Amino acid sequence: MSTTPSKTLDTFPNPQPERDYNIHMRMPEFTCLCPKTGQPDFAELTLDYVPDALCVELKSLKLYIWSFRDEGAFHEAVTNRILSDLVAATQPRFMRLTADFNVRGGIYTKVVAEHRAEGWQAPTPVQLP
Repeated sequence: MSTTPSKTLDTFPNPQPERDYNIHMRMPEFTCLCPKTGQPDFAELTLDYVPDALCVELKSLKLYIWSFRDEGAFHEAVTNRILSDLVAATQPRFMRLTADFNVRGGIYTKVVAEHRAEGWQAPTPVQLP
């Protein structure tokens, strides 16, 4: 596999497709460019998803995230684009992408985008005493 930026997201079969479980990933080194000024924007991405038949492969995800480094994008647009691409690749039961951008012009921005598969219901959390 190449170590250059790529828009390809590889997947592998979910090892426990009969179970709802959460996969949580932190990507603290996301960068893209401000489409107005060309200056870099930095964010920490957090991905939470309940897989169905497929999981995203980590190296391809790293190279995919890296591919935005030289692209101009508004925070809202890039967050939703990444979520859409991940949903298209993995078809999860549930997926949430949070993009927590560093300050720009004295303003912090956090964008949260979600996907739910039709008919999927989140399990009731267990409350222990």
